[in-house]
Amino acid sequence: MGTSVNWLKRHLVVIAGLFTLGFLLLPNVVVTVFSFNNPKGRFNYEWQEFSTAAWTDPCGVADLCGSLSLSLQIALWATLGATVLGAMIAFALVRYRFRARGAVNSLIFLPMAMPEVVMAASLLTLFLNMGVQLGFWTILIAHIMFCLSFVVTAVKARVMSMDPRLEEAARDLYAGPFQTFVRVTLPIAAPGIAAGALLAFALSFDDFIITNFNAGSTVTFPMFVWGSAQRGTPVQINVIGTAMFVVAVLLVLASMAIGSRRKRQKA
Repeated sequence: MGTSVNWLKRHLVVIAGLFTLGFLLLPNVVVTVFSFNNPKGRFNYEWQEFSTAAWTDPCGVADLCGSLSLSLQIALWATLGATVLGAMIAFALVRYRFRARGAVNSLIFLPMAMPEVVMAASLLTLFLNMGVQLGFWTILIAHIMFCLSFVVTAVKARVMSMDPRLEEAARDLYAGPFQTFVRVTLPIAAPGIAAGALLAFALSFDDFIITNFNAGSTVTFPMFVWGSAQRGTPVQINVIGTAMFVVAVLLVLASMAIGSRRKRQKA
């Protein structure tokens, strides 16, 4: 009995971590299982029989792949815009001293702390007062605005941890400002920029509240899923969700493998 208790104490953190991870992954497992279901009615909520029909025809539901393509386009452009602007803002906040720097630092966190419905209603009011037609561009602008804070936070943390002596050494070796930035500063800041870009892509692709307020008649993938839930949930939604989850896991595993390989090469 004492041996079992001691073993449990030594591995309690690992066991708790595994249970937490399993709890977080449980919805993904359910989505994957039901992507092979063949429901008898409109709703894919009860298991009926095994079928691969949805996997062989993922675009079999009208407008599903169109909304998915639109969400991917918006997410990619929003990621590009938020990453470029966020990286420049992060460098400016860390490297330069200017008036209202403290206020800007505080305002950067405001979209992260503000409820999405408040930002969504505010943006809708702005667009309506400006006479802007709601659609692709209003969604894109809104996504860049709320993704910007997350990118700035990620890049800023990386820039603050950089050793300024590396850039000084590059300048001592007669490297110009552009060469120093491209060959020294940018490679060091790249992990933070990449992290901010991935976070912006995930937030943009997944967003529903802000998109729903500012979309007009445009339908993104999250809006399509929400609308389908009212009428009947097609199995193809589970297929798309499973495929995206698998791609994300493969990207993480590939990143870990590349990082491990670089460590071995340096050793």
